[in-house]
Amino acid sequence: MQIEELLKQNSKQIKDYISTISIQDYPFYIKHLSISDKKTIQNIAISMSKKLDKLEDEKNRIKKMYQYEQDLKDRENIKNILCLDEVGRGPLAGPVVVCGVMLDDNPNILYINDSKKLSEEKRQEIFENVIQKNINYKIQTLDNQHIDEFNIFNATYMAMSKLANEFDKKIEHILIDGNQILKDVQIDQTAVIKGDLKVLGIAIASIIAKVTRDDMMKKYDKIYPQYNFAKNKGYGTSEHIDAIKKYGLCPIHRKSFLKNICPELL
Repeated sequence: MQIEELLKQNSKQIKDYISTISIQDYPFYIKHLSISDKKTIQNIAISMSKKLDKLEDEKNRIKKMYQYEQDLKDRENIKNILCLDEVGRGPLAGPVVVCGVMLDDNPNILYINDSKKLSEEKRQEIFENVIQKNINYKIQTLDNQHIDEFNIFNATYMAMSKLANEFDKKIEHILIDGNQILKDVQIDQTAVIKGDLKVLGIAIASIIAKVTRDDMMKKYDKIYPQYNFAKNKGYGTSEHIDAIKKYGLCPIHRKSFLKNICPELL
């Protein structure tokens, strides 16, 4: 629609049209709508400007998250940084899932954050963007039997170590979410507390790990529907604990996590 024709429309029609255009085209329309003598149309331009400002703020936030890795690359004169995070330490059932991500550059995927702060739909959207941009990542899992044998802390770091040792590209530095490094991996490492909020690669790893584990639990839900794993993802909700007491344990339950909850079943 030509701008002259658009300006002849009422505010609702203009809003409807604006909803169909790309935000990248906003500046052109803001320029013309903002000089209208109608207050309602001026307000549309103001609203569009605010959306542009928010988009720019988000781009800068993502750029700042990647800057942690870029600064390390520049400081150490390196290229290949592996970012590690995990999902699934707390559940009563299912595996722990570790993801390693190696970014060549800022992929410019917006709204990346700690996976726990994102909706399931947003995590899936970001994961699909990761696939489309061919970001280099690897998944490693350890099942409930290994968790029971080695404890969840050791199992998590075993999975991280295995992933790092088997990664398909030479690693020059590892960034790990948390406060522990991998003692049996002979590569320079940095533990970053709240890394999934500070480091872009770690945040992406947390999202991939979460999407991967959630998909696994949905598949387990079809095998053991009485526990509603598709909804609780293995975490200790009251509904899940009631199901354990009613039906007993299934093969993916972590016995070491249930000693104090259902000792009579062990």
